[in-house]
Amino acid sequence: MLKLQPTKMTLALAAAFSVSAAQAADNAPEAPNTPPTTQGQTHVTADHMDGQMQDKLKASGDVVVIRDNQTLEADWLDYYQQQNRVKAGNHFRLTRDKDVVTGTTLDYWMDEHTGSAQQPSFQMGNPDTNNKPGGAKRSLAKSGVAFRGDGSEAQFTGPDQYRLINSRVNSCVVGDDSWYLKSSTLDLNYATNIGVARNARLEFQGVPILYTPWIDFPLDGSRKSGLLTPTFRSGTTGFDIALPYYWNIAPNFDATFTPHINLKRGTMLAGEFRYLEPDYEGSIYTEQLRNDKLTHTNRYAWYATHKQTLLPGLTFGYDYNYVSDVNYFNDFGDRTLQATNVNLKREAWVKYSTGWQGGNVDTMLRTQRYQTLEDPVIAADQPYARLPQITLVANQKLPDGLSFNLQGDLTRFSHPTLQTGDRFVAYPSVTWNVLSKSWGFLRPKFGVNYTKYDLNPLGSNTTPGSTITRTLPIFSTDSGLYFERDTQFSSSDYVETLEPRLFYVYIPAKDQSMIPNFDSSENDFNFAQLFSENRFSSWDRINAANQLTAALTSRLISSETGRERLRVMLGQRYYFKNEDTSLYGNQITLQNNSKGLLGSLGGDLDQAWRLDSTYEYNQDLAKTQRYSMQVRYNPAPGKTVSLRYRYGRYEQIGDTTQYGPLRQIDLGVQWPIVRQWYAVARENYSLIDNKPLEHLLGVEYNDGCWTARVVLKRDSTLATTISSATKSTGVFFQLELRGLGSLGSSPASDLKLAIPGYSNISDTRPN
Repeated sequence: MLKLQPTKMTLALAAAFSVSAAQAADNAPEAPNTPPTTQGQTHVTADHMDGQMQDKLKASGDVVVIRDNQTLEADWLDYYQQQNRVKAGNHFRLTRDKDVVTGTTLDYWMDEHTGSAQQPSFQMGNPDTNNKPGGAKRSLAKSGVAFRGDGSEAQFTGPDQYRLINSRVNSCVVGDDSWYLKSSTLDLNYATNIGVARNARLEFQGVPILYTPWIDFPLDGSRKSGLLTPTFRSGTTGFDIALPYYWNIAPNFDATFTPHINLKRGTMLAGEFRYLEPDYEGSIYTEQLRNDKLTHTNRYAWYATHKQTLLPGLTFGYDYNYVSDVNYFNDFGDRTLQATNVNLKREAWVKYSTGWQGGNVDTMLRTQRYQTLEDPVIAADQPYARLPQITLVANQKLPDGLSFNLQGDLTRFSHPTLQTGDRFVAYPSVTWNVLSKSWGFLRPKFGVNYTKYDLNPLGSNTTPGSTITRTLPIFSTDSGLYFERDTQFSSSDYVETLEPRLFYVYIPAKDQSMIPNFDSSENDFNFAQLFSENRFSSWDRINAANQLTAALTSRLISSETGRERLRVMLGQRYYFKNEDTSLYGNQITLQNNSKGLLGSLGGDLDQAWRLDSTYEYNQDLAKTQRYSMQVRYNPAPGKTVSLRYRYGRYEQIGDTTQYGPLRQIDLGVQWPIVRQWYAVARENYSLIDNKPLEHLLGVEYNDGCWTARVVLKRDSTLATTISSATKSTGVFFQLELRGLGSLGSSPASDLKLAIPGYSNISDTRPN
């Protein structure tokens, strides 16, 4: 074996000579069969070699050349020592770092990493190949995405740079030719992580499905300006094609422009601009459709959000939403996050937070109003505007376990038809931490809520407005204990807990029927509300209370994983007086000395099964108020079945303003049916209306190299004050090509919301 070291050749070896490989082996010790450890050395092995030192070497038979992070294997080789140039054939294999190129003939300069190869087959960013000494680690290889393909010629244009002629590439395993990106020329520059294809077409199962004269794309998944893959959907609003263009303005600025071509309605242009700085961030989004073919009106939507730190502790922000008409979300709602909102919020605020004598002070000034999507004639359900609102929350630690808290609110309420005016609230309180240990706590609290209303004349009434004040003392005591013990169940170690809790509240009864209700509503009766002083939100209504809440929680927690295997909760509220306040402000008499027994049972029963259930018993009616139970079986990604039943005597119906009885069954499924095929389905059925509220049915196919989804979704809405009952149908199709992108309209967000435990099968191995 002859070893050439042109950069460190001794004078004796520099003399011209010709020697056969057999003679060299007889007169020199055999070098170890390992790559050189010094940069710039070239190591050549072959069955037969002869040539002229400092000139040209000919080798044949299992030729191997190693230089730095490059390895060349070939049937024969011509090596030009002065140029460090190799010519190889009849078959060769060149490995550069994580890239492997094979072909018929090769002409290559090893120092410059340049040259050309004929009839190449290649694999770029092979995740199974270890880095060679001196090789650069590229993010593409780290991501595990390996592009492979072939062509008529491969040109090496520098380290980690290629130009492929008449090539086809994909990211599939060898033998899987499901899809290819074919192009006249394809430039792959891993130094800049940018690929550029010219005269390119995408073929799936041998059928061309997309053509472009020019396209560039990132090789490492990073952001890159250019056309994104088109999306399309079909439904009751028409067939829609979207052609998004992404503009990577800067690392912290980007924009997306998306024309939508809708066969029924016309062409809509959507745009989004996002920005991010150390002190501020935000986005602006809009949709514009001039002269809707169906309504013959201009349709549009605006959404903007901003948040900024002006000074330490001082922040500013706004949130703005606006649509052109009441039915906008019915027609285009799938493209916005606010599709289910009846009231679109618009607000701007300034907040200031600071430490103060061992405590904290938080203040806020904001203006807020809403766009209500309903018949303009019916305005009673429109929320009040706050023009403006000032809030204050301050807390201060005091000696001997005491702490002081102050909540303040000053708001001017505006409304087109209802009572308007100003409201001032001051609620100071003192809490005494009598006991604060790991095994228990005891915290009595006393405060006084003072509220003042300066009301304007209502409507055409010319009489002066009125002033109303309300002062209510509030006393509460919160206490709890925590017990735990080690236990075993089914040969596994667990921690079992017992957590009793008592919460007492006293608030004297006071008639509030003359006080307007600007923004109070009754909170749901649940475990969180059990331990609150007031069952109403905001400040306009404060309930009368002389009551004690008792609750008991027990948990079974795995000592090994910390997972909550079982949780049991019981809670009930007891009244010592039967006085209370209604949402309308008048005093009412309670029929029982206790209210609503609450229960909850749930936990991860094992690795696959999960149970969640809640129950509420109404003692006034001696009937069940509401309950729900959900059982989910999720043994592995791509396998989930969820069944939920909901019952309520008087519940909000969906996202509407209507209330009524509720009985619904909700079934969600994702499950493999045959090899590589998955079924997805959701059925949400109303037993009250005897009709489905939502159908979702589809199939998914995971080839490993590509994933396809077809999903049919149909929604039904109930009649409301906004519109009559409607049905909408949509068909989603998506083709996802691993390492390249996706075509079609993704149903992923709908599937995740509809099917608890849903997982993207593209991230799992084919079953």
